[in-house]
Amino acid sequence: MSMNTATLSLAGSHYPVAGHLTEPRWMRYLLLLMALGFLALFLLAPLLVVFIEAFRRGAALYWQAIADPDAWSAIRLTLLVAAISLSANMVFGVAIAWAITRFQFRGKQVLVTLIDLPFTVSPVVAGLVFILLFGRNGWFGDWLGGHDFKVVYAVPGVILATLFVTFPFVARSLIPLMQAQGSDEEHAALTLGASGWTIFRSVTLPNIKWGLLYGAILCNARAMGEFGAVSVVSGHIRGLTNTVTLHIEILYNEYMFSAAFAVASLLAFLALLTLALKSWVEWRTGSGQEPASS
Repeated sequence: MSMNTATLSLAGSHYPVAGHLTEPRWMRYLLLLMALGFLALFLLAPLLVVFIEAFRRGAALYWQAIADPDAWSAIRLTLLVAAISLSANMVFGVAIAWAITRFQFRGKQVLVTLIDLPFTVSPVVAGLVFILLFGRNGWFGDWLGGHDFKVVYAVPGVILATLFVTFPFVARSLIPLMQAQGSDEEHAALTLGASGWTIFRSVTLPNIKWGLLYGAILCNARAMGEFGAVSVVSGHIRGLTNTVTLHIEILYNEYMFSAAFAVASLLAFLALLTLALKSWVEWRTGSGQEPASS
């Protein structure tokens, strides 16, 4: 058998499979050109426009837009919300992945389905649900008002909305990884007398650290870039409940285009940084590498 030909056996029959591409060269170049053209038109061009428009009126105006008190307030709130959401999702994501992959219980499939709920529900609808629950006329509105605690149109509402839309990322990154790894090492540690916390710290966590980091990167990126649900529950209060995305919308609606693009460039830089971290994690875990040919 030649180096470029393999044999596939299926139901007692043998089929030759070419080990190299058989399409005409012009077809391969055409497909490559279409892919590169799509990336340039829909990904690279908008990214370049953001930075070009941000510096169109000079670096002085750019830094002035970044240093604006409302912009700094939005940046601080975005970082706070992202930090809280990331911390909570890492804890709950690991707990849910552990429960689903290590235990059998009634309602397990329902729980797996509920994890994907934020992927299927519009963020705007999620924001409206939080208003229905925690708004002044909502189900818990009277109780919250009686205790002088605001959720909607306040920072807690922004945090809740962000938690909802970012909830699946860590869990969904860990569940297939922990299912593939199995629990043999954990059972061995338990047999040797290790406690549950020792098993988690010394066995489980080292095995899932790259999957956890991968999910955390995606979770953080979504938290900082969330718009729909946060827009509904925030009330757009300058200096209080505006995140970076909402601040950009306000600047754009007020025809302050250069300032809007200047602040948007921060999110664009975050997207590039997230992409670099994601690629690095994939490289470290080997998921982005081609298998060695024999």
